[in-house]
Amino acid sequence: MLDKIDKKILAILQEDCTVSVADLATRVNLSATPCWRRLQRLDKDGYILRRAALLDADRLNLGVTVFVEIKTSEHSPAWLASFHEAIRDIPEIVEVHRMSGHVDYLLKVVVPSIQAYDGVYKKLISGVALFDVSSGFSMERLKATTALPLDYAQ
Repeated sequence: MLDKIDKKILAILQEDCTVSVADLATRVNLSATPCWRRLQRLDKDGYILRRAALLDADRLNLGVTVFVEIKTSEHSPAWLASFHEAIRDIPEIVEVHRMSGHVDYLLKVVVPSIQAYDGVYKKLISGVALFDVSSGFSMERLKATTALPLDYAQ
């Protein structure tokens, strides 16, 4: 069970995972040792998957985001294994979701240009048989966050 202090610790870490235990403890009104113990428990219990730096895609020349809808006519374990292998080897594919509804998979791809996306597309279709691929280019990012809402946590 998470209490208010646990949720506050997680909220702070979502904004800045480099915060020191001493600063974190101050911000949640605990002394360092109990705060450290809570942090260790949250980590051990799997609430914290990993700590990472968020990079600026534009500064890294990755200013084009493409959402790719994939339909497949094949739903076998062998096809799924080949799909996993194909997407694993394409670093520009940063997210993949298996969907319900009119598409089977939704991919998020980051690239420097439309031409670069064409290269990703060619790698993808050479690695696995697909029934239909539809790509949409993001014109503007209106909201982007990695912070999860904590109101639902129990």
